[in-house]
Amino acid sequence: MLIHQFLEKSAKRYPDKVAVVHEKTRATYRHINENAERLASFLIGRGVTKGDRVVIQLENSVEYIVAYYGILKAGAVAVPLSTDLKPEGLNPLLAELGPSAIISAARFERLLQASDLTVPNLNTLIIHNPKLSWDDQPITVIAFQAVIDPITLHRNKIPAPDQGGAEFQPAVIQKYVEDLEGGSNADIELEAVSVTSSDMASIIYTSGSTGKSKGVMLTHGNIVANANSICQYLQLRESDIQMVVLPFFYVMGKSLLNTIIAIGGTLVINNTFAFPASVINQMIEERVTLFSGVPSTYAYLLHRSPLKKSREKLTDLRMVTQAGGHMAHSLKKQLQAALPEHTRICIMYGATEASARLTYLDPDRFEEKIDSIGRAIPGVTITIRDANGEIVQQGGKGEIVATGPNIMRGYWQDPEGTKAVLDQHGYHTGDMGWQDEQGFIFVEGRKDDMLKVGGHRINPQEIEDAVLATQLVVEASVVGIPDSLLGTRMAALVVLLNGDVSITTIMEKCAGTLPKYKLPSEIKVVRSLPKNANGKVDKKRCMEILTKENLANSS
Repeated sequence: MLIHQFLEKSAKRYPDKVAVVHEKTRATYRHINENAERLASFLIGRGVTKGDRVVIQLENSVEYIVAYYGILKAGAVAVPLSTDLKPEGLNPLLAELGPSAIISAARFERLLQASDLTVPNLNTLIIHNPKLSWDDQPITVIAFQAVIDPITLHRNKIPAPDQGGAEFQPAVIQKYVEDLEGGSNADIELEAVSVTSSDMASIIYTSGSTGKSKGVMLTHGNIVANANSICQYLQLRESDIQMVVLPFFYVMGKSLLNTIIAIGGTLVINNTFAFPASVINQMIEERVTLFSGVPSTYAYLLHRSPLKKSREKLTDLRMVTQAGGHMAHSLKKQLQAALPEHTRICIMYGATEASARLTYLDPDRFEEKIDSIGRAIPGVTITIRDANGEIVQQGGKGEIVATGPNIMRGYWQDPEGTKAVLDQHGYHTGDMGWQDEQGFIFVEGRKDDMLKVGGHRINPQEIEDAVLATQLVVEASVVGIPDSLLGTRMAALVVLLNGDVSITTIMEKCAGTLPKYKLPSEIKVVRSLPKNANGKVDKKRCMEILTKENLANSS
């Protein structure tokens, strides 16, 4: 089974069903599959071969989905990149990847023109609705629409990279043009590229929230195994309608795409989460059955949207799922109270290195095991191991280690980094935790995140939970700041629920649940916590904000 066969099978079963809703566009499975085949044929004609990297830099859209599956149909490796990149971030990635083509949109034209496109092997740039002139660029540029519209492509006579100015016409597109001009409705038939489940399908970059962003190499087999497992434990069905607010370049967003396409459901794309009321309204209008988010997604839905007021109108919402990091106990309880009674909550845990998912908490056990990440998903085995790699006894603390068909091949061009997390025991997540007598797993933070404050080792996650439990703040991030007396002291960045809340009040409430040595030495209020493009809190930038503030105060 290959990833793009999810699309092909659903297109065969439900050709005229709406697969994707985005703004005014309602694209059917037939439409997406045919356009993906045209894109694949074009890429092959441009010299893209099996294993070549093709970069995607697009917002969530029908074009993104066509690009993703089209690249895979061509036997190439899809490399989605963050939409927040600047030239200084994009250039090293292009040099590291050596892509043969880039698929992008008008929004990113200035970024691309300011970047170094003289990368070996890079000869094709496909842009959706281009606005700028590319006459002086050392690369062939073509509009996305021309690629998926064979008659337009035929008339444009795009040159092949190895034919100088000669006309370019892949045989499949040529035949399709002839069929169209001759009045035939013949389907496109793309000659199959020899790809197996062990071949690399995608390189997905980690968020960089725990260090330098790394390119995770995932095979067709990795992603297919994980998608099938998710479909199984969430009991996804073709009638499901998934609201998507997470970016597809993020591994969780990509799992939403693959799973819903696999079961023949419908994706509703909404890129306006900065205005969360619009998301709630569309969920009601489109009769959404599934919603997924990271902790910050739910914090803003709870405190900056009409979620609670609209709960009676969300009649079709059968489940919400959460992954992307730890969500505080208090936030889970608030979410449960705000959702319709029939809506179930599924807490999940995973990593980019695991193609997305490693564990899930069965919604039926949500109340009983609310602080757990659940148990391993079908096909995955989780063990808790000590520093020597030995499995610890039940209840003992250690590192969470995973094995399964979804575990990555390794990091792109980083054998040392790969060696540090993959060994004979499996994938070492870097998260510390323990397992109870029923096999439920509990995470207690990352092994390298513990703060040593005045002789005490403190987990910042515990302090963040306490701050959030005051119900005076929307979000909180606790970091360690160098201190001449303590070595390290704790400081917190918070987003207030109401502007009239004082820092003193927050500290007093925290003092009621935390011992004195666990209280933050300072709390700074910000309008929003710095986040990376997939919605996770950026701890490095939190540290920079607090350090800069202290330097300013001391000068």
